[in-house]
Amino acid sequence: MQAVLKQWADPKALWQGLGVPVMAVLLFLALWAGVAPRIQTSLGAIPGPVQVAEQAWGLWQAHLDERDRAVAFYERQDKRNAERLAEDPSYEPRNFKYTGKATYLDQIVTSLLTVFTGFLLGTVVAVPLGIAAGASKLVQAAINPLVQIFRPVSPLAWLPIVTLVVSALYVTTGTPMFEKSFLISAITVTLCSLWPTLINTAVGVTSVDKDLVNVGRVLQLPLATRVRKIILPSALPFIFTGMRLSLGVGWMVLIAAEMLAQNPGLGKFVWDEFQNGSSDSLGRIMVAVFTIGLIGFGLDRAMQGLQTLASRR
Repeated sequence: MQAVLKQWADPKALWQGLGVPVMAVLLFLALWAGVAPRIQTSLGAIPGPVQVAEQAWGLWQAHLDERDRAVAFYERQDKRNAERLAEDPSYEPRNFKYTGKATYLDQIVTSLLTVFTGFLLGTVVAVPLGIAAGASKLVQAAINPLVQIFRPVSPLAWLPIVTLVVSALYVTTGTPMFEKSFLISAITVTLCSLWPTLINTAVGVTSVDKDLVNVGRVLQLPLATRVRKIILPSALPFIFTGMRLSLGVGWMVLIAAEMLAQNPGLGKFVWDEFQNGSSDSLGRIMVAVFTIGLIGFGLDRAMQGLQTLASRR
């Protein structure tokens, strides 16, 4: 804490760490405000910072209004059930779920759940494969061609295949645990985001000190113990670097996947606004662009914090 305070007490460090970023943001906003009104599109002029802020506030107000309608719905339902029970004690109350439209914040939550599901699935697959590839040249030689072939594939190429497979296997009887569009988006994120974690994990395992590995073999430690006590702690920085890259890739892939799979997240919001074509649509799309960027930045900072925390243990 004292080191941080000392750093910010230095005028040069304060200017570089705070002054320069603030000036750069203000310059960007000024250029945006000056250039945007001069660019005309089929939906009107490009909205400036003020118009985008107004649309963001409008989306927030729409969220609050929808929540008020949901509260009113459940209050009416509870009152109606209470009145029926007073008239007939044997009456079994029926509770219905509010089916109002998803708000902008609801769509943000859906996107975060989708990307974390795909990211976790990818991590569960990539880390063990990366450890196996780093520890065994035979495994590395076996999976390297597949990695080189599938790693550059666009999510737009994976999406039709995933859609067909999920549609064929999706069970429609009863109440499914996950919506089909959610599964399609999450699996597409998994297929596109697992490669950085796999590659970095393999690199981290191969960089483990050979003397430590040999000591584990001399002591005849079980393979699971060697992985847990020797390999993972040494390769952890590489693994976290791969996970940070994978999460960033997954977040970028998610928006395109949601657009085409119609998963009710930010991607679908952008697509719906583009299709809507109203005078407010362009401003709302720009709100989504800034939201996507800020969330991506926050996810990266969170992963960096987890990496720092794990490296201290």
